[in-house]
Amino acid sequence: MPPLLDAFSPLRYDTFVSRPLSRNQLVFLVAVDLLVLLAVTWLGFATHDRSLADGRWLTTFIPLVFSWFLAASGLGLYRAGVADRVQDFWRPGLAAVLAAPLAVLLRALWLQQTVIPIFGLVMIATTAAGMLLWRIVWAIWTTRKMLGDGRS
Repeated sequence: MPPLLDAFSPLRYDTFVSRPLSRNQLVFLVAVDLLVLLAVTWLGFATHDRSLADGRWLTTFIPLVFSWFLAASGLGLYRAGVADRVQDFWRPGLAAVLAAPLAVLLRALWLQQTVIPIFGLVMIATTAAGMLLWRIVWAIWTTRKMLGDGRS
């Protein structure tokens, strides 16, 4: 890539240069991401007094998981040097802003309903809040662990 274009490609470093997370870190990160998305979904159903027994929550959860992993992967949230940096706290928020509207659209298509804009805004807010909180905790924990191990 020419140097001029390289300066305008903020994702290039994350995608091509930074090292991958260890297998254990990646599994843990993905598992807790899934738990946060599950909590966001269940919280939404609980606020509407909807039963979780009928499985309808899956029509929200599955599109949210798909769109989250698409956005998170694109923003480098599963790469070391990005996932473990507190300074990159904005990335999970941006991933939520990108993922939630796609999830709402996929859900509407699945249920053959119209897209409800307020539902999308609430999903953006709750997903961003949950993921920002979790990912900041992850970044602080991994940074402290690295400093404690003597690595920098």
